[in-house]
Amino acid sequence: MVDFKEDAKLSVLNHSCAHMMAQAVKRLYPQAKFWVGPVVSEGFYYDIDLGDDVIKDEDLTKIEKEMKKIAKDGKRIVREEISKTDALALFADDPYKLELIEDLKDGSITTYRQGEFVDLCRGPHVESVKLCKNFKLTKHSGAYFKGDANNKMLQRIYGVCFETKEALEEHLHLLEEAKKRDHKKLGREMGLFMMSEYAPGMPFFLPDGMILRNLLEQFWYEEHTKEDYVFIKTPIMMSRELWETSGHWQNYSENMYTSAVDEREFAIKPMNCPGSLLVFKNGLHSYKDLPMRMGELGQVHRHEASGALNGLFRVRTFTQDDAHIYMREDQIESEVISLIRFIDRFYAIFNLTYEIELSTRPQDKYIGSLEVWEKSEAALAAACEHAGKTYKVNPGDGAFYGPKLDFHIKDSLGRVWQCGTIQLDMNLPERFDITYVDKDGSRVRPIMVHRVIFGSIERFIGILIEHYAGHFPLWLSPKQVVVVPVHHERHLEYAKQVNEALTANGFRSRVDARNEKLGYRIREAQMQKIPVEIVVGDGEAQDQTVTIRRAMSKDSVTVSLNECIALLRQEVEEKR
Repeated sequence: MVDFKEDAKLSVLNHSCAHMMAQAVKRLYPQAKFWVGPVVSEGFYYDIDLGDDVIKDEDLTKIEKEMKKIAKDGKRIVREEISKTDALALFADDPYKLELIEDLKDGSITTYRQGEFVDLCRGPHVESVKLCKNFKLTKHSGAYFKGDANNKMLQRIYGVCFETKEALEEHLHLLEEAKKRDHKKLGREMGLFMMSEYAPGMPFFLPDGMILRNLLEQFWYEEHTKEDYVFIKTPIMMSRELWETSGHWQNYSENMYTSAVDEREFAIKPMNCPGSLLVFKNGLHSYKDLPMRMGELGQVHRHEASGALNGLFRVRTFTQDDAHIYMREDQIESEVISLIRFIDRFYAIFNLTYEIELSTRPQDKYIGSLEVWEKSEAALAAACEHAGKTYKVNPGDGAFYGPKLDFHIKDSLGRVWQCGTIQLDMNLPERFDITYVDKDGSRVRPIMVHRVIFGSIERFIGILIEHYAGHFPLWLSPKQVVVVPVHHERHLEYAKQVNEALTANGFRSRVDARNEKLGYRIREAQMQKIPVEIVVGDGEAQDQTVTIRRAMSKDSVTVSLNECIALLRQEVEEKR
């Protein structure tokens, strides 16, 4: 899907359309007062105070109708420069605009006018409202003024705008497809996970969801074992002194859950890094031991705002697939090349493509010498190039303690998700005073790399549900096979034999022998998104064969039972 904020032309077009929407709202609701109407990744929105009126779904159609009139009228959008005094007079009846103006410096202030409507704005805008004719208002919600729950609730209306009707229709089709794939809806229908008011933002995994989760964790351990990782498990709760050493207590305590134990203050971990550092510090390490790759599937807790919680995408507890790699400075490039190739292989299993973004040193607030930063950034860039990967530079967006590579994966709808990260850290090794013994017997500070691939298992499961629309590949599907006898009495015994053979070979299989029509049972299996349906009737029972049907396909093939097991086993082993 398109990112409206990143696309320069669409960004200008959508901001102009936001003004056109505000003009239509003002015509229909003369009492309307306007806060801000920015372009965001999903299009545009405007926050509006409508007094006692509340926007309902049907009102969007009414606003769209008025917007079409404005677009057809085709007024030019005119930029005007006015003084702060004139701006205060022009918006004297709008307290939200007055607050914006008061924060501006003296001098000329820009407004944009189209017909009778004028708005405070830096711009730029398109030349005329007629260029905004291909639009759609997508949804509405409440939004606190300035995002503060102590302030008044405003009405927020969202929309999108495109240069052509065809582009708009294609985008709306993708939005509809995304609704069908909503992981919260499919997760509920497929019995994968649930939420409870007794634990807001903390998902409960149901039996089928646990199968999926365990398969992903098993895959994670298998792949990391191939890459010579060692695995650890660190406590979920550690003392305040540790978090003061790491800096989390000073900079992150408002997002941490704390408790008093034996008159000492403890915190549930929001990150796994400090525990990993304690494990490294527990032993004496030589330069020959490096790189040391230390993996942990560690559960963390973070107090996210209740309004930000969103299914598995934004939760208060999640499992990070963390790895902390301790290395010598001369190993950075080779280790990052190895990591990129590992991540590439990992995502390919799920048919996920990605783009890499290199975030460099912040302009002001950073630690470490310029020389080390330049070496680190050059090593990350060279690693990408030697791994055959292009990357985009995001200047100044590195953390204060080191540069990083972010992996933005693209799903089957073209939506982008930031999951994987390779982050160099020059801060925590210093804070925890970790060292290794070099060739000459001196103590040297190792380079530390923080690295995730899933990002969090919970969020990655949410992404996969939507990526596959619930139709998981055979190796990952909680329910793999359903055996369907054509006739309940005549074919049940053979159906049971087939099912026993499948389960004996490790497949998650069951028999559907309900007294329902064959077509009904096959359709229901497809609704349940079971990848393989095996149908057995007179011919199959007589010849000791099975007929294989695939979800989302009308085709079928009849093979021997042994051949069927061999085919399915190969598909699982190859993770196709």
